[in-house]
Amino acid sequence: MSEWLNRIYCEDALAGMARLEDASVDLIIADPPYGLGKDYGNDSDKLDTDAYLAWMQQWIDIALPKLKASGSLYIFLTWRYSPEVFVMLKARMTMVNEIIWDRRVPSMGGSTRRFSSVHDTVGFFAKSRDYHFDLDAVRIPYDEQTKKARTRSIFVGAKWLELGYNPKDVWSVSRLHREHRERADHPTQKPLEIIERMVKASCPPGGVVLDPFMGSGTTAVAARRCGRSFVGFELNPAYCELIQQRLAELPAAPTAPETVS
Repeated sequence: MSEWLNRIYCEDALAGMARLEDASVDLIIADPPYGLGKDYGNDSDKLDTDAYLAWMQQWIDIALPKLKASGSLYIFLTWRYSPEVFVMLKARMTMVNEIIWDRRVPSMGGSTRRFSSVHDTVGFFAKSRDYHFDLDAVRIPYDEQTKKARTRSIFVGAKWLELGYNPKDVWSVSRLHREHRERADHPTQKPLEIIERMVKASCPPGGVVLDPFMGSGTTAVAARRCGRSFVGFELNPAYCELIQQRLAELPAAPTAPETVS
């Protein structure tokens, strides 16, 4: 597996993942096309409903055997297809959480025939009951005022008071607007804060994260920043170059990333 690590494969994920060894990765973070017709430089997001769900089943069937027994999957979806995809995954894995990413979209305009959609749905699934999960790595610290208010004797020595609380299943993290310092030239880039939380919680230090649909490369960046390795696939050569650029801006790693066509 080592020859695959920290490389960006500029190819279709289905063909690429088929060559990976089974039980070789600790975590899959999947941000597939949502079926909304967006332009990723190809027709990958322009399938009708039946074709889209068949494609989702196809890559899921290839990806899941690559997980170790302690491995997990996070998958980004919208409300349109999350019910069907969750059913696919629940037949093969244990569903741990449905996470709602509140994108903090301001209240401006929107449809006049329905409520505005301002969230993404994220499924968190585990391959077995013994899945890796490091809560302490992602606890959210209490502010000093809250800690002071909870200094009664019953709280003395409480681990959670010092280390922080467990993140809830609604993650309120602003989307990356055009002026955001993280923003790259990609229509559906995810914030590092979200991806790093997944990596820290569900991939052990030194472990391997698989990203089947790299896009802007946020998962690769998060893996590097958190001391994990990655392997990933991306169809669009322009996005592969973007990922290389983002990784090159990080502190030097023991092994420089490569793009393989």
